[in-house]
Amino acid sequence: MKKSILKIAIFKENLKISFRAIRSNRVRAILTICIIAIGIMALVGILTAIDSIKSSLTNQFTMMGANSFTITSQAMNFERGDRSRAKNFSRISYREAEEFKNRFTEAAWVAISFNASGLSTVKYGSEKTNPNVSLLGIDENHLSVSGYEIENGRNFSADEVQQIRHYVLIGADIVKDLFPSGVDPLGKEISVAGLKLQITGVLKSKGASAINGDRVCFMPITTARQYFSRPNMSFEITIMPINSVNLDMMTGEAEAIFRTVRNLNPKDESDFNISKSDNIVNMLLKNLRFVTLAATIIGIVTLFGAAVGLMNIMLVSVTERTREIGVRKAIGAKTQTIKYQFLFESIMIGQLGGIFGIILGILIGNAVSSMLRSSFVIPWVWVLTGIVVCFVVGVVSGYAPAVKAANIDPIEALRYE
Repeated sequence: MKKSILKIAIFKENLKISFRAIRSNRVRAILTICIIAIGIMALVGILTAIDSIKSSLTNQFTMMGANSFTITSQAMNFERGDRSRAKNFSRISYREAEEFKNRFTEAAWVAISFNASGLSTVKYGSEKTNPNVSLLGIDENHLSVSGYEIENGRNFSADEVQQIRHYVLIGADIVKDLFPSGVDPLGKEISVAGLKLQITGVLKSKGASAINGDRVCFMPITTARQYFSRPNMSFEITIMPINSVNLDMMTGEAEAIFRTVRNLNPKDESDFNISKSDNIVNMLLKNLRFVTLAATIIGIVTLFGAAVGLMNIMLVSVTERTREIGVRKAIGAKTQTIKYQFLFESIMIGQLGGIFGIILGILIGNAVSSMLRSSFVIPWVWVLTGIVVCFVVGVVSGYAPAVKAANIDPIEALRYE
């Protein structure tokens, strides 16, 4: 019992001495703490930002229907001269898309769409947008599978799509550009790429994380076909289950039905693509791993430099305090006590640097998170990893100086200087 109390007392005394030593060499200690903090900040900050990006991507694709899949025409690249371009073949016609929609009887939303124009200008009175508005022809199910929601007004009905109505749904940015005075856009007639269309609904904003997601106009697909038709036009079919099901099984069934629609023989390869939306998420998250690896390497290199600097400071500290070490040994301090004193000092500097670096890293990482309108993220795994890494840096950097201090001859130390 007495030994335990004595050990605790020695431990507390060593901490006090270590803290006093750090305070007496503030400039060197602060510089070393800053070097360690920068390394941990780079590591935790970038990884916090990556976690925020992952969260934002996952949320965005969940809103867009991460359990959906899309049937598109195949494409191949060929070179002509010094230019390379994509050529679509085996295009999906509107008749084939409609036939598939009628044949697919599973509990799912089936939406048909095509990109009418990507550089449209929208006008209302004297106001107009830049020529960077995406114009899509859609059916009544498109909003359900794309993640868009109606903020004001209503969607197209199936009958209105069939009747080739001149209606349009506009994105939040279009409203800002054309109706800056707060005029209610519902029911107003606007000009989209020269075509007069009546606004039936305003889409809810996608936010900053969706690139150009609010600079869109949706019109009935039949109207878009009539006015924006072009040779070899191909349509996309998007399927999203209403209930939770095995997406692979539904994808296989959709492929079988569409092969029948395309009159393919059993031996023929499918001349269309089926891509699941979660594949895009997985691909993006896979690419983020390289950023994570780069951030880890940067942090490790910085911490290696910090470890060298900390070891140098501790060696200088041992030399400067040689006489103090001799006095402590002369009055009965054990070799182990001296070693722990310098080791604790090194660990304390490492932990202080780690704490400041973690706080700065979380703040910087969540600054990126706020720009993406994502939730506040604390990467607990990396926080704990940072604390452990700083502890290891402190031990590794302080062990050699601590051993050197412990092995100093007290007589020689008292004669020093």
